[in-house]
Amino acid sequence: MYRFLLTPRWWGINVFAALSIPVCLFMGSWQLGRFETRVDSHQEQQDHAAEAESAAVAPLAELLPVTTETSGRHARVVGRYDATRQMLVPDRELDDRKGFYVLTLLRTDAGQALPVVRGWLPGDADTPADRAKVPAVPTGEVTVVGALQASEHSTSDGVHVGGGLPTGQLGMISAASLVNIVSYDVYDAWITVTKAAEPLQAVPPAAAEGTGLDLKAFQNLGYTGEWFVFAGFVVFMWFRLFRREAEYARDVALGITPPSDGSGPGGPPRGPGAPGAPDPAPAPGTAAPEPEAAVTPEPTAAASPAMDAAPETAGATRG
Repeated sequence: MYRFLLTPRWWGINVFAALSIPVCLFMGSWQLGRFETRVDSHQEQQDHAAEAESAAVAPLAELLPVTTETSGRHARVVGRYDATRQMLVPDRELDDRKGFYVLTLLRTDAGQALPVVRGWLPGDADTPADRAKVPAVPTGEVTVVGALQASEHSTSDGVHVGGGLPTGQLGMISAASLVNIVSYDVYDAWITVTKAAEPLQAVPPAAAEGTGLDLKAFQNLGYTGEWFVFAGFVVFMWFRLFRREAEYARDVALGITPPSDGSGPGGPPRGPGAPGAPDPAPAPGTAAPEPEAAVTPEPTAAASPAMDAAPETAGATRG
């Protein structure tokens, strides 16, 4: 009864199902693992942020390069602000309000400069009235304490890529975006000051990239469900085809003629007029159609020469 499983068609179906189900389960498990990793990373970052708040201030050199463990730590650096290299970073939000960062390069004794976000101001960096609120750059040697941050990149929140900003504005806080603006080396990091001068507001440190429960994390969770649904769909379709084929084989074994509407595996439909199909039965209460009478062709002139000769014979007799 189940000999149909050995046909080439079912060999193809079985191989497809046997390969598809493990692949779907593997991909679903992998996406679930990615989501769990992001959850663990988020929890670790929360713990690091709490530790960074209570950790002692350390010199900048001890915290570089920036990692997930050192991101957010309070660093101390000594140097002089370059008043000629103060820039505004537009379209940055704080407490759901739009504004801009005030960034100034701090030149250290090591020869490199560190981008320092001195604070945030509400408003538009393109408006002269809002730019006039920026306080003057401190002069002389200063000691700056702030939260250490990794350089931004093109996928960071709020960054501008592709240029098009006016002179004096910066779209992305990174050494790569400053290399063509200043003639000296820049640290591949930046800090946001802990205490900002009025009217500036201090910018809180951001979580390290890839450590939060962002949209990508929930995308991983959604992909997990999709792959498991695909695996269940393959199983469902296999059992549906198997039951249909088994029912057909059972009907054939019992001598039951399979339906001829094309819905089963018994072959193509055979409707009225098809070769080998019986004529449809007359509806109840109607007479059966009479058979058509045979039509006998009339004789033609060529077929009866005796008839053509008859008038001539009659005329000869009368003469």
